[in-house]
Amino acid sequence: MEKQTEQSIGIWYAALSYLMWGFLPLYWKPLQTVESGDVLAHRILWSFIFMILVILFMKKTSSFFSNLQSLFLQKKNFFAVLASSLLISANWLMYIWAVNNNHVVEASLGYYINPLVSVLLGIIVLKEKLNYWQIVSFGVALIGVGLLTFQYGKFPWIAVSLALSFGLYGLTKKMGSYDSILGLTYETMFVAPLALIYIVFAQQKGTEAFAGQNSTVTLLLMGAGVVTAIPLLCFAQGAKRISLSMIGFLQYIAPTIMLILGVFLYHEDFSNTRLFSFLLIWMALVIFSISKTRWMARLQPKNKHKTYGT
Repeated sequence: MEKQTEQSIGIWYAALSYLMWGFLPLYWKPLQTVESGDVLAHRILWSFIFMILVILFMKKTSSFFSNLQSLFLQKKNFFAVLASSLLISANWLMYIWAVNNNHVVEASLGYYINPLVSVLLGIIVLKEKLNYWQIVSFGVALIGVGLLTFQYGKFPWIAVSLALSFGLYGLTKKMGSYDSILGLTYETMFVAPLALIYIVFAQQKGTEAFAGQNSTVTLLLMGAGVVTAIPLLCFAQGAKRISLSMIGFLQYIAPTIMLILGVFLYHEDFSNTRLFSFLLIWMALVIFSISKTRWMARLQPKNKHKTYGT
């Protein structure tokens, strides 16, 4: 019973993080006039500052420093955090660039592909198992994503980059041993010096948008830390409690919201083929969601193995 409660909490945390991520284009669009590198640098720096304030508020200072010492002594944790910080930074940069260059629909395609990446990583690396109906749902989702890719007409490098970077980030979060607050603080800490150097050089060249004539831009750049950290904290809480495969399929929430924003608010192209693909992906999500129910187990072919994986 306690395990089921933990799983339910994990699902709610993960779902909330994806809801917030889905609406993030609304936050980044007003920053279209700012270079993507500048936005990324401020996003990293203000996220680190925000997390330090969270640690002080929650009185985790001693835990922060004691774990920081062990971080540099334990190779597994050190490289897990380092990899997490680099992967999420790359994902942020690509996402900001895509939104601010009118590629919200392709960005949503990336986050539709990502669950497939997460499922494959869960099977190959973490030896997670899928039952028959989860395999079916994976196949249906793959067809939907394949149609989206084919209809797009060229290799969707933005989408693939987003999918791989965030899928691998989810994997590194599963491998780390720190709680969500400390983990995110260490991740932003690793790249904060690089972000600060970038901001200083941009300021010297006169290309830095912070503290300029537009106070709205300044406030949005400062607030980037809050809108970045909160969903990541929720995601980390969810990732510790549920399987990587479940995380992958819950992620369809975010790209669906992004797709709606891209089509109806930003008027990006959306054909009948994309609509059909969208329906296939949601069908896959429904199948996956009910795949472990007794009713679905009775419908499972008798000659099939119950679980699949390595």
